[in-house]
Amino acid sequence: MYTPPAFREDRPEILHALIREARLALLVSNGAGGVPDVTHLPLTLDAGRGVLIGHLARANPHWRALREAGRAVAVFRGAEGYVSPNWYPSKAETHRVVPTWNYEAVHAEGTVELIEDATRLLGIVSALTREKEAAQPAPWAVADAPAEFVAAQLKGIVGFELRIERLTGKRKLSQNRSAADRDGAIAGLAGSEDGRDRAVAEAMREVAESRAT
Repeated sequence: MYTPPAFREDRPEILHALIREARLALLVSNGAGGVPDVTHLPLTLDAGRGVLIGHLARANPHWRALREAGRAVAVFRGAEGYVSPNWYPSKAETHRVVPTWNYEAVHAEGTVELIEDATRLLGIVSALTREKEAAQPAPWAVADAPAEFVAAQLKGIVGFELRIERLTGKRKLSQNRSAADRDGAIAGLAGSEDGRDRAVAEAMREVAESRAT
């Protein structure tokens, strides 16, 4: 991922937070014929062990390709939104402005271990379920389903752990603009009816405040 110094994010706590807040990841690995294999899937971060944990459908050929590739990149996207040059005060002064797109992204690269053991698979899906059900008023648990049903479902998946060897973060949030232009973009995004745009404005405020202290 191209990361100019102004946009590079190296703080592990920020990168881990972005990973945990991402709703869906992309798992990318080398595929046949020079075309990458890509799967959309949720992943669980075990920061203490430095691994990402997930599973794929056994019918998905990507897991067999992972065995050959041995490595993968997990891509996580944070806040993102279009920035209009109309929001920059400098537009009225020079007109030397163009549109851009602000966004946050994290790439986690490393080796992959495939997991087919039923006990470990049960642990993987149980942990993911606990994480995603935590906000529910009455969280559902894997143990709520009949044991024989769960055992049959586990036969249809292959788990994996991606051991993070390189973590790259990018937060392109107008750090290269003047304070006035940045504030104008924040105001424009914050005034949007789209919650995704408002999330970008909040991320821009957080970055600006962290650099000011």
